[in-house]
Amino acid sequence: MRGIAFYFLCAAIVAVLFGMAWGIQMAAAGDHTLSGAHAHLNLVGWVTLSIFAFYYHLVPAAQVGWLPKLHLACALGGVVLLVPGIAMAIQEEDMTLAKIGSTLTLASMVVFLIVVLRQGRQSPQTV
Repeated sequence: MRGIAFYFLCAAIVAVLFGMAWGIQMAAAGDHTLSGAHAHLNLVGWVTLSIFAFYYHLVPAAQVGWLPKLHLACALGGVVLLVPGIAMAIQEEDMTLAKIGSTLTLASMVVFLIVVLRQGRQSPQTV
């Protein structure tokens, strides 16, 4: 695995490691107050980033150009800001990070859609 796919997979693994450690910490403390943020770390960080990694690995031509780099930046920025932002929102603190992280996560999915559509148009039909 190389290129953007490799970076997405590495980020996904880091996210799940933090998610697992956080889950263990919450269980040990008996305090699941921040479980919503923990769930988003696992879902957006581990699952979504892994799906992106495997798409780019299976469709290597999709990694070409600046759009996949923008996708990576938006996706990583989204996870990094969304998770602590949700934790802050749960604790009734400032919601700015959650809003920015959510927007970046949404933007990352829109960019991914464009990448997939662009690649689909360029690929030969095999049906």
